Amino acid sequence: MHPAPCPTLCRVVATLVVCGFTGDASHAESPRRAPSPRPASTPQYGRDVRPILAKHCFTCHGPDDQAREAGLRLDTADGSRSDLGGYAAIAPGDPDTSELWLRITTDDPDIRMPPADGHRPLSDDEQDILRQWIADGAAYEQHWAFVPPQRRRPPPTDMNPWCSDAIDAFVLQAMKDQDLSPSQPADDVAWLRRVYLDLAGTLPTPGDVDRFVSDDSPMARQRIVDRLLASPDFAQQWARPWLDLARYSDTNGYEKDRPRTMWPYRDWVLSAINDDMPFDQFTIDQLAGDMVDSASDDQRIATGFHRNTMLNEEGGIDPLEYRWLSVVDRVATTGTVWMGLTTGCAQCHTHKYDPITHTDYYRLFAVLNNADEPDLVVTEESAEADYQRRIDRAREQMDRWSAEHLGDDGSLREAFDQFVTAQRQSLTSWTTLNPQTLDSTMPILTVQDDGSVLARGDVTKRDQYQLSFRIPESIGRATAIRIDALPHPSLPAGGPGMAYYEGRRGDFFLSELTATADGEPMELRDATQSYGELSVGSGAATGNNVIDGEGSTGWSTSGRPGEAHHLVIQFAKPLVAGQTLSIGMLFERHFAAALGHFRVSVTDRTTGASAVQLPTDLEDRLLALGDSETLPDALATDLRHWFLRTSDQCKAIRGKWSWPERDVVRGLVMAERPAAMPRLTQRHHRGEYLQPAEVVTPGNLSLFTSATSDDDGPASFDRLALARFLASEQNPLVGRVMTNRYWRQMFGAGIVRTDGDFGTQSESPSHPDLIDHLAVRWIDGGWSAKRLIRDLAFSSTYGQSIGRPPVSDPDNRLLSVFPYRRLTAETLRDSLLSASGVLTRRFGGPSVYPPQPPAVMKTAYGSPAWPTSKADDRYRRSVYTFSKRTAPFAAFLTFDGPTGEQCVPRRQSSTNPLQALTTLNDPMFVDITQRFADDVLHATPDADPSEIAIHIFRRVLVRTPTTDEVRDLVDFYTQHRSWLLVVRAVMNLDESITIP
Repeated sequence: MHPAPCPTLCRVVATLVVCGFTGDASHAESPRRAPSPRPASTPQYGRDVRPILAKHCFTCHGPDDQAREAGLRLDTADGSRSDLGGYAAIAPGDPDTSELWLRITTDDPDIRMPPADGHRPLSDDEQDILRQWIADGAAYEQHWAFVPPQRRRPPPTDMNPWCSDAIDAFVLQAMKDQDLSPSQPADDVAWLRRVYLDLAGTLPTPGDVDRFVSDDSPMARQRIVDRLLASPDFAQQWARPWLDLARYSDTNGYEKDRPRTMWPYRDWVLSAINDDMPFDQFTIDQLAGDMVDSASDDQRIATGFHRNTMLNEEGGIDPLEYRWLSVVDRVATTGTVWMGLTTGCAQCHTHKYDPITHTDYYRLFAVLNNADEPDLVVTEESAEADYQRRIDRAREQMDRWSAEHLGDDGSLREAFDQFVTAQRQSLTSWTTLNPQTLDSTMPILTVQDDGSVLARGDVTKRDQYQLSFRIPESIGRATAIRIDALPHPSLPAGGPGMAYYEGRRGDFFLSELTATADGEPMELRDATQSYGELSVGSGAATGNNVIDGEGSTGWSTSGRPGEAHHLVIQFAKPLVAGQTLSIGMLFERHFAAALGHFRVSVTDRTTGASAVQLPTDLEDRLLALGDSETLPDALATDLRHWFLRTSDQCKAIRGKWSWPERDVVRGLVMAERPAAMPRLTQRHHRGEYLQPAEVVTPGNLSLFTSATSDDDGPASFDRLALARFLASEQNPLVGRVMTNRYWRQMFGAGIVRTDGDFGTQSESPSHPDLIDHLAVRWIDGGWSAKRLIRDLAFSSTYGQSIGRPPVSDPDNRLLSVFPYRRLTAETLRDSLLSASGVLTRRFGGPSVYPPQPPAVMKTAYGSPAWPTSKADDRYRRSVYTFSKRTAPFAAFLTFDGPTGEQCVPRRQSSTNPLQALTTLNDPMFVDITQRFADDVLHATPDADPSEIAIHIFRRVLVRTPTTDEVRDLVDFYTQHRSWLLVVRAVMNLDESITIP
């Protein structure tokens, strides 16, 4: 068959060597090595010197003031030239009087640097570089990535036809500098398969290939690229690298790892990439879409980027600690994604190598710390229409049944009449009280236009609310109080509670309610509730629990999220108009469960008021009737439906119809806190949650403060200001970081190979001028990803043939051949789905469950089910596959797919035996193989074995097989008499899982 390309080369990770100076060491003469001849070229600080100092010296003499020894700092010019007592570490122009040179060359082990105890000494070459640099004046330069990129003039090409663009000119010049030349162009078929896989993640059909090969137009390749870029397939392919950065998953992570609704955010990413949204807007929407003027729901959904953090639902946790840890993740992710910096390294101390102080870290932390984490109801017109159809069908079924069994007589009719009478007798007119004062131990309470109170922000396991009201003159006196627990779209699961980390989402637990009249304690009695249930022990959640003096009991509506419920309590002694009613509410449970949305009202009813067992809308409609004995038809019908759905008398017959549940999609979003109520941020000693230190204000990294100075003071630097800075020319990193990622997607490795680290420990760019050129070109071109990717796809560099790198460039950094690349996990599956003819191309929607081994989910907490999708959902693009953090989709994990637990700027690529076993035996691949074989037999019913073999081969590998390959396939079929096995064999060739 087709020969396998060369194996990928392993990269070597160097360990850092620690060195140090002692501040009072002797400056006396000591034996030392004579200098070697002058280096051939003048050393440059960024390219030659800084890597040596970073490796050997910066641990003790770098930017970290807490780890710095002897007060000596070598990462800045001022520090290296500071007076050490009559001498300096570096005397520019004079290495022989420079303490640095004396220490690294002396033979005296007591003063030699780096110290001999476990530290590697500098090599002769490293010493020579330092000496020459000092002799030349010891000029310090800012790290290349921190200097704004400049548009570079492409090298002269001498009209070389190979150079189709400035991109090729830069690449060709780098080759020439090393006496290399480009490889031959890839043939049309290889290029076509390559560009389909890279841009769309699918394969061209044999018909696509034939049309392309027969097209002699010089625009043929351009038409292919433009069509692929305009296709939704492009978005579904290129969203995946961004979702890796966003640590996207459909579950919460940690031990419980329960499902969450994140797919609306994923769909937003897909749509943004499909529309080629400019990257600056793409950034602003994701980091601060809620803060822009007239923010749309789509922009709020985009803020789900930072809701992808993991969420711990284990018992006994401190919710405030895990909310803090989520911000830790957000700071690290923001630094990696938009700056290519390891900002997370400054959580515990000042960064060892980059100019990021410990305080810098927490100022950036404060920017991201000032957001709350509400839900947002995502309305789908099709889902709403389907729900309405199901409601109408259920009502028709109930109407037919009730017409037969709720006639003019009979026990059920009598029960219904008694139900209506009881509800009307218990109806009470209530007057809403508007709070005069309100306070809480942690959540932020705000009064809404309708007098209700909405809580937002953080919750603890023991929250208290204090509210005061004035009894209005309009009612004269108050005999009872009513607490309405109300749903709200911003609350977890719609509320009415704030339970989020532990317990049922949207739950609450009101342990105790106390009241005073003009400051004097009131006696409360006879509490009733519309509904109450506990999710954990403690008996029934009746209303009387809130006035029994026991904090371990209480009222809760667990199991009925998103619905309104109410509690009614009698006053032993009525209040009169003008008195001040103050109430205290205690929410105390083993999990944080405060009430999120509620309303307080009172009544002057003289007989005992009690809770009614009706939805609020039915209660209001009955109240509006007054004393009228006749029920309007519509109200009578709705009461009948409610009776049939809830009464004990109808339990036995409720199976004759089903009342549909509303599948409300609640996306996870961010929302900035009110300006008057910012969340306090402190620097944490050693990065420990339990060691808070001084308060810090929001701000940018000091590295960039000159670019983001604001006359309004530090408080003005919020998430929106951060987003605007990150996606602007003021950020010298973003252009290089992002174009480097696009380059890596097309060529397998970035111009800078340390994708997640452009700091001072990064690998130098293979083509420094090219990465600057691309960064400026991308930004000046309107931040368009598609435009840049189009240019890369048209380049002669991309169009080269694959081959073995030359000995002088074993890592193929100079790209004299097209690099060997294995397909990613998702592209492998999608390409085979497209080859088999069963790929479902529907765009967007909830995640799906392709087949996988049943044992996979048994490793997860509670052994949750994997509801394998049916019909078309089974064959959707891989970007829609349900992602569970503690049990990732098996085939994807085997091929180095991420878990979603952290930001992944670059996937590792491994080769192991499990991969071959997976493509042969995994249920998902077996299923695709079976569908492929069925489709082949249907498409070629009368063909001879050779024609069928060619058809299979071309659908997977795109190219036409050689005569020997056809013979081998036919022989294999003759031996096994199974085209399914032939398909299986072709799908498992090395060529099938690599980019040509």
